Amino acid sequence: MSSSAIQNLEKLIIDLETRLAFQDDFVLELNDIVIEQQRQLDELRIEVKSLISYLRNELPSLIATPSEETPPPHY
Repeated sequence: MSSSAIQNLEKLIIDLETRLAFQDDFVLELNDIVIEQQRQLDELRIEVKSLISYLRNELPSLIATPSEETPPPHY
């Protein structure tokens, strides 16, 4: 192999290593974002369950059953 071919291969390897390092950093950053979003989703699920429980247990009079509903005026 000629000297220039070896230099070209070394340059290609360095370029690939550099790109790989940036991709590794990017993947770690994306992973942190996904972890934070999952944490937020978990918190929201807990809040929604709490609200549903509150509505069912504390405010049952606000939720009428279909038989308790008055028919719309067009009936």
